[in-house]
Parts: sequence; structure tokens; C-alpha cells
Amino acid sequence: MCCSDVSLRRMKQDWKDYMEHKARLVAKGYIQEHGIDFEEVFAPVAKNWKQFQPTTRAIAANNKWEVHHLDVKSAFLHGDLKEEVYVTQPEGFIKRQDNGKVYRLIKALYGLRQAPRAWNIKLDNTLKSLDFKKCALEQAIYTKKSKDSILLIGVYVDDLIITGTPKKEIDKFKAQMEEKFEMSDLGLLAYYLGIEVTQTNGDISIKQSAYASKILKEAGMIDCNETLIPMDPGTRLTKITEGTMVNSTEYRSLIGCLRYLLHTRPDLSYSVGLLSRFMQEPREQHMKAIRQVLRYVKGTKDHGITYKHNGGNKIHGYSDSSYGVNTQEGKGTTGIIFYYGESPISWSTQKQATVALSSCESEFIAATAAATQALWLKRLLSKLTHTQEEKITIQVDNKSAIALMKNPVFHGRSKHIDTKYHFIRECVEREDIQVEFVSGEYQKADILTKALPKIKFLTMRQLIGLKDLSHSAYD
Repeated sequence: MCCSDVSLRRMKQDWKDYMEHKARLVAKGYIQEHGIDFEEVFAPVAKNWKQFQPTTRAIAANNKWEVHHLDVKSAFLHGDLKEEVYVTQPEGFIKRQDNGKVYRLIKALYGLRQAPRAWNIKLDNTLKSLDFKKCALEQAIYTKKSKDSILLIGVYVDDLIITGTPKKEIDKFKAQMEEKFEMSDLGLLAYYLGIEVTQTNGDISIKQSAYASKILKEAGMIDCNETLIPMDPGTRLTKITEGTMVNSTEYRSLIGCLRYLLHTRPDLSYSVGLLSRFMQEPREQHMKAIRQVLRYVKGTKDHGITYKHNGGNKIHGYSDSSYGVNTQEGKGTTGIIFYYGESPISWSTQKQATVALSSCESEFIAATAAATQALWLKRLLSKLTHTQEEKITIQVDNKSAIALMKNPVFHGRSKHIDTKYHFIRECVEREDIQVEFVSGEYQKADILTKALPKIKFLTMRQLIGLKDLSHSAYD
């Protein structure tokens, strides 16, 4: 390992030069040995960050709260080490009178196995000392509530997203953090982790235009022709052994980039989810399908979601499935989308784990998956807003499936269904979940389960809350 506390002091004194040249001394953590110079290395991050951030933005917009952004400079250097870690003197900084001696680290350095955990513990203790409480449902969320104020903090490594009321409490928190660490106050949240955020008159809009352009540039399709839909209806993709193999590394890279785009683009959820199933041995037909998705992204890169300040504060969801569509195994596809008021906060497309024997059974399985997400969301909302949990409504477009959920008798139609899928019956009986019928015309989860025809797709895209947020359209 190559670093020292002397070099740390020099780094702090020459911070401007560091920022210009992006230089940093790091430890050779790859030669550390477990049980000798490190023990635990796990550092929690928001495992449901994709759901938490939209939920927080929706709450903030509904209450007309501002969302602010703080960044901790050289965060890992603040972590305190509890293990004994020794490092050699770095080249160019060796003291002649101490030649052959080593340094013992008191603080963590980048490169150490335990550095992320040490920083997380330091930040956790700091926030708790400021009377914040860690959310039991999500380890990277902290709340602080008093008679006339409330603050919510979302932590992602060294990024802190802050919202709440009144504004003076946010300013007070910033001042307290700047006393503890060297911080960058980035003001109102405008950009983080590739997501562009606009806060206007209480409304909060998100999109990933710059990230979408980056994907297109890296794929060599920045000047490609646009298309109106990401996947043609009737497209059938299979794990065939014939056909020309394509570069699997390039294919996986594109899938990874597109999956990150799903943070603000539920309209891509089905097509990207389907193409993700062929990463092991992608063929030319799969790459052709990805190119169509990219052509669609080219024409819609300014599309995103707006959270309204008067959109309501109730959570409700939609559950749908496609029975035996576009799968060799005969397994259905589950589509789930949840709203906070009028704004989408959580969505997913998943291949079902078991083969369903009917569309009714496939819808039943999808609704059970929706129920588990609904319970987590309603408990999270209760913790964040310090309000009582309320029943969540899930809308399904299959009356037989709804009857199956509400009927406590295990009759011939359901006795073969895996026991775990009957969880939704218990939720309905306890009145945690309410299931209602919605016609297929207004089933918002339909766009998450299959490739739709052009007119239907464009209609559903608007219905789920996605719109063009380019300056001309937004103004």
C-alpha cells in the first residue's frame, strides 16, 4: 500500500490542484487480508433508490417543498478506522531519518476495503447526533420531525438529497454539516446520477436527456432515424442457436445503459426487460431490436415525468400481465406501476417465475407481486410523512382474477397455484390492499407487459404520465 497522513495533509492544502488534475493517492486494498487489516466491508446504500427518489420527489412536489443537494468532498477520507492498518511511505515522501518505517492509518483512504463502510458509519453517527432517525424500511433514509418542521434526507454514498419544511431548517442542516465535513452546497437539486431535475412553481420534473444522448453517441447512433415505438407488436424474440452472434460485451453494455434509463422512462420497461433476457448469447435479431429501441430513444430523449404540487397524496397502483407472449417457456410477463397522486413513483416489468395455465392465473400472480410492492410503499410513505398507513388500491383488468383474490375457498381453479401467490388473499382479508376492476382501455400497466401498436402505445404513454419536457414544450 502507498499513502500516508503526510500526503493527506498535502492533498487538503492543494485541493485546487487536485480538482484540476484529478489526482488522488490511494491504498492498495487488493493486498489486504481478511481478519488481519479489515473485517466487515458492507456499506448500505438505498437498495430501493429507484423507488425512493420518485416517492420523495412526489411528496416534496405535493407539499411544495424545495429539494436540495449536498455533496461531501473526499467522503471516504472522513471515515475512522477501527482496525490496525499500516502503509509504507509513498515514493517521493520518504523521510530519510525514518527510512524503513511505516505509517499507521487513523483515517480511511480511498482503495481500502473498509473505506465505504467507515464513511457510512461516520455519516450515520453524525446524522443521529443531529437528531435524525434512520428509516427501518430503507437504511439510507433519515427523517427528523418536530412540532413545526420535518426534514427528509436520502443518502447515496457521498450525495445527500434534502427536502422538507421550513426552508430555514434546511439551511440550518447545511450549516451543521459544513461544520462537520468539507461540503459542496449544490443548492436546489438540478442534476444527480445522470438525472436532470427541474423545480418550477412547486412542480418537479425529471428526465435523462444528456444521458440518452450519451448512450446514442457511444452506440454510434447519434444521427440515426427516429421511430415512434420501441418495439413492433408481434415481435418474437427467442434464444435461438442459429443466426449470427454479435459482440456480447457491446450488447450487455447497451442493455446496462438502457436499464439505467428506466429510472425516468417507464415506456421502455417492457422492451428493455425483454431484451435483457438474451445477454448470454445475443444474436443479430436481438441487436436489431436494440437498435430500434435506440431509434425510439433518439426521438424521445427529452421525455420525462412531472410531479405536480396539487396531484394528491394517495398511493394507488395498476397490475397487469401478458399470458404466454414472447416467451419460449410459456411464462407470462408481469407489469406493475404505482402512483402517488397523479405521478408515477414505481414501475417494473418481470418475467413470471412459473407457468400459468390461464390468463386469470397469470393476472393473479401479477397482482400478488403488486401487493408486496404496495405494502412496502405504504409503509415507506407512513415513515416518511409520519402519517397513519392507509389502504392501497390495486386496479386489475381481469374480473376472474379479482374473484379469485377475494374468494377464501381453495377451489379447483386455484388449488394448483403455488402457495406463495395466495399472499394477496391475506392482504385483501386484512384490508391492507383493496382490489378494483379497471377496463383494459385504462389499464396503465398494459404498456409494461407487451409491445403495443403505434396509436395504442402513444395513448398509453401519455396516460401513464410521460411527456415531452423539452424547453419549448415545457414553457
